[in-house]
Amino acid sequence: MNRSTVLKIIQPAPAGEPLPVVEAQNFNVWFSDAHILNNVCVSFGEHQINCIIGPSGSGKSTLIRSINRINDEVEGFTPEGTILLDNKNIYDKSVDVNRLRREIGIVFQKPCVFPKSICDNVLFGLPRSRKMPRREKLQIVERNLKAVSLWREVSHRLNDRAHSLSIGQQQRLCIARTLTVNPRVILLDEPTSSLDPVSTRAIEDLMLKLKEEYTIIFVTHDILQAKRISDKLIFMCNGQIIEQGSKDKLFTNPEKKQTWNYLNNEYCEC
Repeated sequence: MNRSTVLKIIQPAPAGEPLPVVEAQNFNVWFSDAHILNNVCVSFGEHQINCIIGPSGSGKSTLIRSINRINDEVEGFTPEGTILLDNKNIYDKSVDVNRLRREIGIVFQKPCVFPKSICDNVLFGLPRSRKMPRREKLQIVERNLKAVSLWREVSHRLNDRAHSLSIGQQQRLCIARTLTVNPRVILLDEPTSSLDPVSTRAIEDLMLKLKEEYTIIFVTHDILQAKRISDKLIFMCNGQIIEQGSKDKLFTNPEKKQTWNYLNNEYCEC
């Protein structure tokens, strides 16, 4: 199996653009003999909604699951290249993966709530060794449920099972749980694909608010959604970055014909 890498040069961010918090440099992924990501070079700007779009099977989910190393648990996973968080390679042997996952939280396509109370779900990510009074716990729960605009809806039922919530509420609860550990970066893998339009808009509004404090990397298959909420757009196909840049540039004046066809005609000829 030939795993040679053709190096690409990462260009510095143009003047006026946000500094990158996360960067992939010549990053490759294999699952056994399948080459899924091919020399990916991409940066994700601070306090931006960085939307990754592309057809099914293009490598979007593989990329963001590599950013907090969830793919480490998948049999046959082999990475090559570099992913930097604040200029440190997250695949360096010295990296504490548990700490990394507190700095880079992830929310999945389907809400993943635990068979516990709403309150316990919010607090789940806190270290078990940390003892705190009940009042402090309730303050943490209130603060993070307010951050996701869920407090008013559930403040009277914090001891109810999380599964009693609607799907849209469960997804916001998952985001609240992620916020509890104070991450630098929030990864969202098609978080609205199973939601109704009202819940989808609530999540979108939430992302627009949260980007003021967090760097957001948002995978979506919905081109109109990307147009509504993204600051930076990354178009992927066949495991490669076809084009990346500001939303306005890619929608109005992309450099690649493939980008224009995908964004305007939902047709991919990569």
